[in-house]
Amino acid sequence: MSSIKSRPTVLLTNDDGPPDSKESPYIFGLYKHLTEHLGWDVRVVIPSSQKSWIGKAYQIKEITKGSYFYPTNSNGHGEISPVSRPLEENEVAEWILLDATPATCANIGIHNIYPNEIDLVISGPNLGRNSSSAFALSSGTVGAAMSSSLSKTRSVALSYGTVTHPTPTTYFEPAHVLGTKIIEYLWRTWGSDEFGLRKNEVDLYNVNIPLVDSLLDPEGLEIYWTTMWRTGYGRLFKELPPSVKSSDVDPAGPDSSTAPVEHAKTRSTEGNLVFKWSPAMEALIRPEYVEEGTDGWALRKGAVSVTPLRASFAEPVEGIHVFAKTEDRMWKVRL
Repeated sequence: MSSIKSRPTVLLTNDDGPPDSKESPYIFGLYKHLTEHLGWDVRVVIPSSQKSWIGKAYQIKEITKGSYFYPTNSNGHGEISPVSRPLEENEVAEWILLDATPATCANIGIHNIYPNEIDLVISGPNLGRNSSSAFALSSGTVGAAMSSSLSKTRSVALSYGTVTHPTPTTYFEPAHVLGTKIIEYLWRTWGSDEFGLRKNEVDLYNVNIPLVDSLLDPEGLEIYWTTMWRTGYGRLFKELPPSVKSSDVDPAGPDSSTAPVEHAKTRSTEGNLVFKWSPAMEALIRPEYVEEGTDGWALRKGAVSVTPLRASFAEPVEGIHVFAKTEDRMWKVRL
């Protein structure tokens, strides 16, 4: 891996697609903060449409096609073009949209579109938290960061946890400010192993920021180093009558605290092989117990979780972020 640069060249991707007030409300704001507040060189390669809950999947049979997108200063909406062109008035940058999964976008961005240029990949900010193993192992946001780590590129997965619905827009800006500071701190303090062996280096960080009232307080949110809460899920789909073709899915994901809770039902005797996404996640959304020191524990406290990971779905344990007491987990640094 390359040595730490003060101003890295960043690949920004996500699993929510291009700016949209309902399904992808955060990426344009974070882009502005990374470029304008930090002065970082940010390239954007994102899915052309919503690709949540797809994990680290790659497209291996489909031909991946792309287009160029030109977000405007007002709200990030913009024109899509089949060919690259000069920026027009009020356009901020040229982004690339791929008809692809987040992991595919990350890999193509690193190796095909910007070869030998990317120092850091930022995936997100996701609409909805990606805390606990059940959600992280399914997340397209974390999947893109994991994909980048396997390409030996440092990466950060950033997610904004939906707590109230609709989320007040006043939370957006302080979340971007905090997220940008955390990412800048992680980049500035990232270790590097000799000869690129990566024995003790963190490959990626999974960061979850809850969108809560405390974001507006002068003191802000507490930030904790965490481990990943080991969780699981059961039934994710329910049976439908054959006549039903599709259904709406909450873009904030099933881990949203306001998502409807489905309860398992006995399968009908009609033998219909028609199912829709309808996860039963009462135990995950409103758990009776969360292990102290985990990402789920931090979010339950209304705090930020920062989880160091390796590109093997295993956490570094030797010599990195070892804490004797719970209070030692709280960040003592000034961002």
